[in-house]
Amino acid sequence: MTGPTAEEPWPVRTVARKIAEWINRLGTVWVEGQVTQISARPGTGTAFLTLRDPAADVSMTVTCSMALMRAQPTLAEGARVVVNAKPTFFMNRGTISLRAEEIRAVGIGELLARIERLRRLLAAEGLFARERKRRPPFLPNCVGLITGRASAAERDVLANARARWPAVRFRIENVAVQGALAVPQIVDALSALDRDPAVDVIVIARGGGSVEDLLPFSDEALCRAVSACRTPVLSAIGHEPDTPLLDHVADVRCSTPTDAGKRVVPDVAEETARVRQLRDRARRALHGWVDRERRLLDSLRSRPVLADPLTPLDRHADAVQALVGRARRAVLGRVSAETTALAATRARLTTLGPAATLDRGYAVVQFTDADGTARVLRSLEDAPEGTLLRVRVADGALHAVVTGDREPAGEGR
Repeated sequence: MTGPTAEEPWPVRTVARKIAEWINRLGTVWVEGQVTQISARPGTGTAFLTLRDPAADVSMTVTCSMALMRAQPTLAEGARVVVNAKPTFFMNRGTISLRAEEIRAVGIGELLARIERLRRLLAAEGLFARERKRRPPFLPNCVGLITGRASAAERDVLANARARWPAVRFRIENVAVQGALAVPQIVDALSALDRDPAVDVIVIARGGGSVEDLLPFSDEALCRAVSACRTPVLSAIGHEPDTPLLDHVADVRCSTPTDAGKRVVPDVAEETARVRQLRDRARRALHGWVDRERRLLDSLRSRPVLADPLTPLDRHADAVQALVGRARRAVLGRVSAETTALAATRARLTTLGPAATLDRGYAVVQFTDADGTARVLRSLEDAPEGTLLRVRVADGALHAVVTGDREPAGEGR
């Protein structure tokens, strides 16, 4: 058999029949979900349930017999159940439904065991690690609040935060905080607040409740969404003993919504008092420093060198004058001594010079004899006969030269 074509299409009944034949070949499956709606009309033998995935906006219709419903006296809306059912396709409506053959309610012990297994898994992945925690801002510009509409948790957070810091601004996202719609709505609100650049911190708040009521806050999808959030997240779920997995993933765990309102913003009275205290400490420190510096200046000013600064200068000036006088006397003494020594030397030279000898009537005469030997003339009588003496005075000295020539006529000896 060939497939349908544009020229030879299949009618709707054929497509529906083939889908039904394929689905009918499927066996039974075990399905876990949360009951969101129960419809059981009196006088009918069939009951209808709506089973929803707690972590996603997906639901399916489940049909079961009234006898099976009566066997589950605790079955109610919001209960977590495990259903053994066979998929069925209704050709007339074109819908798929699950035909339940067995329904088991998920007990508290089993829920806690599943939460514990999930806790170990997330801890092994490092979602609870301390180094992943981010410090919320000291004074946020805007606080994002995810909570139930008109809930006591919302009033507690707003009242306590505004009492501590009246100017605080909030962006409130009201969501379902229990039931099948809680997880997807909280995740959507968390994503919207995380994208808002004005929101500096996000608070997820809910009042106390049973384990089933707080179950959405231990959902894996919500825990991973909080871990991936770039904005610091404060968890304020239930009372002090309540510890859903969200408390471990969040950056800060608050014991109650009231505690979250106190921790998300500082106390204006405490901060004002702290500023006043710091201002007083700064004033005292500044005054103490000024007093110390003033005392130091007074101490320096009272020193003799600063009290009378000219006296040391005068003293040094006198010392300089004394040294100058000593230097002048030493130089003059040295010059006088050298002058006296020079005069004595000149006198000795004058005494020993030929001029002094001539002044006394004496002269030293050297002559060369016939053999060419230089001789000293002791007296004129010792001069050889016919020796001619020529006397010349130049530069204060007497020069006598014995030439050996005969004196011409008319020249004296």
